[in-house]
Amino acid sequence: MSAAEKLDHELEAFRAEVKDFLARNFPPSLKGRGIIMFAEGRGSAEPDFLAWKKAMAERGWGTPTWPKQYGGGGLSKAQARVLLQEMNKVGAFSPIGGMGVAMFGPTLLEYGNEAQKKQHMPGIVNGTVRWCQGYSEPGAGSDLASLRTQAVDKGDHFLVNGQKIWTSGAQWADWCFCLVRTDNSKKHEGISFLLIDMKSPGVETRPIRLISGSSPFCETFFTDVKVPKENLMGPLNGGWTVGKRLLQFERDGQGGSNRAANARGDDTRTLDEIAKAYIGTDAHGRLADKELRMRVAQNMMDAKAMGLTVQRMQDDARSNQGPSAVTSIMKNANVKVNQDRAELLLEIMGAQGLGWEGDSYQQTELDATRTWLAGKAQSIYGGSNEIQSNIIAKRILGLLDHQ
Repeated sequence: MSAAEKLDHELEAFRAEVKDFLARNFPPSLKGRGIIMFAEGRGSAEPDFLAWKKAMAERGWGTPTWPKQYGGGGLSKAQARVLLQEMNKVGAFSPIGGMGVAMFGPTLLEYGNEAQKKQHMPGIVNGTVRWCQGYSEPGAGSDLASLRTQAVDKGDHFLVNGQKIWTSGAQWADWCFCLVRTDNSKKHEGISFLLIDMKSPGVETRPIRLISGSSPFCETFFTDVKVPKENLMGPLNGGWTVGKRLLQFERDGQGGSNRAANARGDDTRTLDEIAKAYIGTDAHGRLADKELRMRVAQNMMDAKAMGLTVQRMQDDARSNQGPSAVTSIMKNANVKVNQDRAELLLEIMGAQGLGWEGDSYQQTELDATRTWLAGKAQSIYGGSNEIQSNIIAKRILGLLDHQ
């Protein structure tokens, strides 16, 4: 048996293992409910959800390619693809996610010391500890390096004072990975990466209610918060490098292949199926509105191309390098696919897509309204579209600023 044949045989054996695992452990009640289970903490207490999370955590499959020594699955990239393929077939999703998995965990593996990994990795891979991101400030958004939250050296600890804004999920988070200023004489070189226990005295969160009716973001205040010195990750005043790396992981997640699909919430129908239900079909079974049919087809092709491109990046890239500046392209592309889809949904639903509450609207229609409104923020958070375009111009196209 050749090496290639042996690998194929091993992958098929693993595929059978995954199918058996899903048949025994994935609750049918959760099918297609991936994104909605994480909205504002919803679903986290449902017995089926908790059982599914426990089963995935025991295998380490919530973080399939992470090292086994830290609770990950230890799978190869090929095995991880098989796992994802089989989960997609049955409408399953990973119940272990959030910023710990998508952003902080990969950064911790690269920059954290052994003690920090042993302390924080178990809660991340088991989905028992929530993390939030302390980056943006009222006066430091796109120009993040102008942040002013201070961390003053007090010997055995830092004393932190300042404010963060748009802190996603801060009201539910257990820990915060935070960029703080430890040297006021330098801009980028005066920033450190600090891990802050959200239960510490002096930490206050105030949820911000958005136009969509949800409150996923917060104002976060730090008033004389004591943070142990061992919570410094990476070198003192070296936080800008760590923070930029984390942003690459964040954008990699925002450009993920299943994002566009999951943006539909509980409605598992494809866009053309929804359109046909509202608009009707012609004698050939096609969407009756020709112009709308073309735009629906274009969005579905864009979403498919997006997914295939991400898959190719995952197959070819990474080579133990992690995400690159290319994630900025994928982030912008994914935002456009999602926002275009949300606009199309409202057009398809007509007046039924403009409801806010009441028995005259289906839940999927109410979800579409809120998804459309909430989706406006996608082109801002994680680095605005304009910031991503600057990164693309400078780091990929090699263009320079002209004075």
